[in-house]
Amino acid sequence: MKTKDGMKFDIERERNKLHKMKQRYRDFNHPKVLEQSAVLDELINQYNRFLREDKPIA
Repeated sequence: MKTKDGMKFDIERERNKLHKMKQRYRDFNHPKVLEQSAVLDELINQYNRFLREDKPIA
């Protein structure tokens, strides 16, 4: 299982890829940009689930 810091690193790496793809294709609606955006969304969702599960129950 990934650590919190490892997940944050992956998110930043994929965010940078998305930014570079947006510059390259000059369009957020390009299929490759949309695909990368979905990859980033999924990582962010995984991170948020990790944070919810990691919290102690009061």
